[in-house]
Amino acid sequence: MYISRHIYLLAAALVNTVLGLYLHLQASSWRRGLQLVGSLLSLFSVFSVSLAFVVEPPLGLAGRGWRSLVGLVALFVGVMTHFVANFGATRRADSEPV
Repeated sequence: MYISRHIYLLAAALVNTVLGLYLHLQASSWRRGLQLVGSLLSLFSVFSVSLAFVVEPPLGLAGRGWRSLVGLVALFVGVMTHFVANFGATRRADSEPV
């Protein structure tokens, strides 16, 4: 049964689409590093929830497997690292999207 795994896949895809459209790398090296780690975690989440979508349906209503959990946690942590990296950073008017 495809309970909510398709929604997880949609959420991961939408987050990656928005990051791809609006990502501006920060000038500070630690902020840029956090952005890269967050982007990698967000990309990893797509693979994890895709695998969950294919492998976990036999679990049905009994619960979700570890793949869904890992994918959702990676997506959340990836978004939060982008938030921390951009919180309080000054935005340059002439910056180009990456």
